[in-house]
This record gives sequence, structure tokens and C-alpha cells, in this order.
Amino acid sequence: MFDPVIAPSGTLLGLLQRGRGDGTLHALTAPRPEALAALNHCVLRDPRRDWQVENRSLYYARLYLDLNGELDAIEAHLFAPEDVLDDDESRTGLALSVLGHLASYGRHDALALLRRYAAQGSNWAWALDELALRDDDAGLRTLAVPVLARFPADAEGEAELAAAVRDAFEPRPWRLWADDPRAAIGARVRAAQETGCFDRWQRQMRPGGPRPGWSVQAVFEWAQQGVERGVALHVPAARCLTAVAGPEDRPEIVRAAQDGTEGARCTALRYLADGNDPEALDLIEAAVVTGTPPVVEAAVEAFERMRSVAAVDRARGWARRPDPLGAAAGRVLACRGGAKDSDLVLGAIREAVRGEGPDAPTLWTLVDGAGRLGIGCAAPVLRHVYRETGSSHLRGRAARALAATDPSFPSGFGVECLWDCEETTRELAARHAETGDTRVVEQLRRLASDPAEEAEVQTAVRSRIGPEAM
Repeated sequence: MFDPVIAPSGTLLGLLQRGRGDGTLHALTAPRPEALAALNHCVLRDPRRDWQVENRSLYYARLYLDLNGELDAIEAHLFAPEDVLDDDESRTGLALSVLGHLASYGRHDALALLRRYAAQGSNWAWALDELALRDDDAGLRTLAVPVLARFPADAEGEAELAAAVRDAFEPRPWRLWADDPRAAIGARVRAAQETGCFDRWQRQMRPGGPRPGWSVQAVFEWAQQGVERGVALHVPAARCLTAVAGPEDRPEIVRAAQDGTEGARCTALRYLADGNDPEALDLIEAAVVTGTPPVVEAAVEAFERMRSVAAVDRARGWARRPDPLGAAAGRVLACRGGAKDSDLVLGAIREAVRGEGPDAPTLWTLVDGAGRLGIGCAAPVLRHVYRETGSSHLRGRAARALAATDPSFPSGFGVECLWDCEETTRELAARHAETGDTRVVEQLRRLASDPAEEAEVQTAVRSRIGPEAM
């Protein structure tokens, strides 16, 4: 999946793509055809940078309800010829999740679309998972025949069926079908269930990697084998060193951290940093200067894990370095520095925004640090990150930092956060938004009574308005 193209933050499409609360508020005041066009654009062209962790489906489903939106565009997208040619679940996953939420709100047209797609579509397993949570037993039983017909009644088809049953996110449909009296359904599903359980047991009985009695050198060789296969194994290898290495092995491990193979060097740096070895910081600094990119990355990650006073002191000296170690030092100070490090953390935030923009990965930790340290003068750059980032998770972190640093948050961004796509951001808003705004009180009541809302959000709402106001 390609990185999505995100429209400017000042446009309706840009607001909806980001999942901002203002997107919903603007859509409800825009001409309905324009709002529905922007909404369909988002649902059919997933705007999330990481679709596996960012939330949009409930946000978009609620807007379909508010706009009384038709589902013709979603239907055309699901059953387009591309569905046969492109079976990547990210093409249709968001649309199916939106339909799932709409079905839970009582939209029968959404439920019918999910059933039809589960029977005919390429991403049928996702649709079936949505139905497992929302459909009744009778509806699920009607899908047994078309779903099982996807798997030929030969050895290869039965193996694929067993894998599908084993890996199903929601087991409810398969359990229903296993009780079907028809042999072509019930007996076949039960056999697939038994095969899946046996496959899982076989995998557990085939352990790979280190064995008891391995030497330090054997662990290093295993880590290097991972490098040669394109698989990073230095983290588990460092844990293995903890089990096999003794005090007498330290010189060998230090030598590996200085000039070992790539796998050995990454492993040794991680092991020494986790153990707060007195030479770890110097070895990390040398690795950043002389190592390959994977070694530099491993060295920086090892440094960021260190919790010692010495590591924080070294971070203060490295924070202005124009390299990955300098960026890591800013993050260390954001997590573990004190009030005297506020200027360094603020400088790191500004440099990250200038150099990499409002979606820089380093901002996640730095923004948290600004809130933790209560850096009041960071509010302007935090507002910029909040407005411009395409990541709803980073925006939520910026909102938390603003709640701790910006006195205007409760009457500003705190209000729109009540409509945000991320439940943690809505929870934050429920605790901070000023209730003098009538929109705030109305939205709090809606969140409190919405069965699809997360329990944490509803708890925060009730702490503000009390049961008598609902």
C-alpha cells in the first residue's frame, strides 16, 4: 500500500482524512453532497499512515449516520473488478469496518452488504469477522455454503481451509458451522479445526534458535545468520547472552561491540547497554560514527533503553549533535530529563518539525516529553503538530501535551477533540473540554449513551456531567 496523499489541513477533505473532530463539525455545516463526497473519498481511499493501529471506522460511520449517507459508493468499491485483481485487505478493510459499525447502529443495508461481500468478495474473512460481531446465528449460517465453496475438496483446499479456521480473528461463525448436521459443512469444519490445532502443536514442538549450552560465540553466529537472511535477531540474541554469558565473557562481548560482525556488534551493544556496562556509552558513540546503518540503528535503540543517571548526563552532551545519536539524546531527555532540560527538548521538537515535518517519527516521544516537563513555550509548535500531522495517534499525543501546557486547550482544541477519531483523544477531551459550550454538553451526552463508545470515554464523560444530566 502506497503512502496516502493527504489534503491540506484547512480543507474539509484534509480534516476528515486526519480524523480530526473539526472534520465532523465542518461536514455537518457543509453542503451535503460535498460532505458525502469527501467522506466517500476517505472511506474508499484509506488515508491512514498505519491502518493497523489508527482508528477511523467508527468516526466515519458516525458521520454517515449524521449525514444519512447512502452506501452506493462503498458497494461499487467493494464489488469493482479490482477486488478480483487486488486482494490486499487494506484496499477494502476500512470500508468493511465502517459497514460493521453501521450494522451495529441498525443500518440493515450495511448488514446486507457485509453478507453479500462475505459470500463473494476477495477480503471475505474481514467481512466475516465483522459479521461475527453483529449478525445473528441465522444470518451467519447462510454463509457456510458460499464460504466453504472457496476451498476445493482436495488436499490443498483442505489445508487452506484449516489455515483459515486456525487464523480466524473471530471464531464464532466456524463454531456455528461445526455444529451443522450436513457432512459437507459440519464434518468438514470439524476436521479443519482438528487439523489447525495439530498444526499449532507441531509449530510449538519445532523450536528454533538457541539451545541450552550455547556459547557466546554461538549466539553471535546465530545473530549474524539472521543478518544474512535479512532478519534482525540481535534483540533475542541479546536476551540469550544474558542467559549464557558470565563475567569471564565480558572482554569477548566488548570486542564484538567494537569491531565484530554486524549481527554480533548489534547484539553486543544491546547486551552491554541493558546491563549498564561502564563502557556501553562510549561503545555506542563509536558505533554511531563507524557502524553500518543497522549497527547505528541498534546502537541508538540500545542507548534509548538505558535508564542510568550516566545515560541522561551523556544525553545532555549529545543533544545538539546533528546525527541519529543527537536525535536519540533529545528523546532520552524527553522521557527521563528534568526541568533544566526543557530548552533541549524544545529545541529537538523544533528541529524535527523543521527538518522532517509534522509527521517525523521522533516527534512521538518529544511531544510526550513537552507535556511531561510542562514546557509552556512549546504550545505554538505543539499546535502546529496537532493541526498538520496525518497521524491521529501523534495528534492525540499533541493534544495531551497541550492539555498540560496550553491554558487555551479546554476552550480550543479540547472542544473539537470530543469528535476525534481516536478514543484516547475523546477521553482526554471529555476530561478537559469546557462545558460552557452547548455543543460540548450535547456531545458528552451522546458519547455517554452511545453503545459503540469505549468504556473509558464514557467513564470520563460521567465524571464531568453526572448521571442526572444524561
